[in-house]
Amino acid sequence: MKVLVADKFEEVGLQGLKDAGFEVVYDPPLKEDALRDAIAEQKPDALIVRSTVVTAEMMNDSLRLIVRAGAGYNTIDVDAAREKGIRVSNCPGKNAAAVAELTFGLILSLDRRIPDNVLALRQGKWNKKEFSQARGIKGRTLGVIGLGHIGRLVVNRAKAFEMEVVVLSNHMTEQEARDLGVSKASDPLDLAQRSDIVAVTTSLNDKTRGMIGKQFFDAMREGAFFVNTSRAEIVDQDALL
Repeated sequence: MKVLVADKFEEVGLQGLKDAGFEVVYDPPLKEDALRDAIAEQKPDALIVRSTVVTAEMMNDSLRLIVRAGAGYNTIDVDAAREKGIRVSNCPGKNAAAVAELTFGLILSLDRRIPDNVLALRQGKWNKKEFSQARGIKGRTLGVIGLGHIGRLVVNRAKAFEMEVVVLSNHMTEQEARDLGVSKASDPLDLAQRSDIVAVTTSLNDKTRGMIGKQFFDAMREGAFFVNTSRAEIVDQDALL
């Protein structure tokens, strides 16, 4: 079985595929027309990508499997793959800890104004009075949209920071909310109104696409922070800007 890896991939992963008996073609720079031509020429059974876009035109008769080495698969034309009988797979949860850590890195950067502080320092300015006025996040309310692998880890980290947490999730029961020590939002606007900081960690699908818009931002508290470590398409970018 031939596998074409068309994105940067760890050597240990490539070696694992080879040890399993697969013929591996590793060509991470492939994109767009070059990827289409490579698939036509190499005739792989499987294609592995990370952020590379995979279109219907790239899917030939040899291809049986497309693997997204990550959680989201919005860069793959899933409908076209289904029509051609090509399976599409992803790897949910593998980078959940990294994304949860990034979420809190962004939250702390906003609260402590770290980017502004670094920029001023690089300009030779040291303004301790200005940049020591952070509110801090202890005791503040974090609204988490989505309670998947990433959302749960964000909740755990919020608890370590002694934050109050409100969660919007269609799948979380009242008992589960009590077990996690969080409160449950009834809808997006309810979460927006109750949160000092909003973290979007939900997956992208037909129900969540564009779910964060003008009404949501209007409902947020004055001075609240908004952090999206999910997919951009969940947020109405015009409303955000």
